[in-house]
Amino acid sequence: MDNDRIAGAAKQVKGSVKEAIGKITGDTKIQAEGTTEKAAGKVQNTVGGAKDTLRDAADK
Repeated sequence: MDNDRIAGAAKQVKGSVKEAIGKITGDTKIQAEGTTEKAAGKVQNTVGGAKDTLRDAADK
């Protein structure tokens, strides 16, 4: 598994937690930061998945 996938998943979790805290406390800034971080994590995870796919294809 590519390191980007691991880091991306961690960012997604962190972003989800921030987003939830922002919703609970009514802090729109933290909620927006969480949403942004979650999206960045998804992108990073996708990049890692693509790297894994390319690496697997090269190994065959």
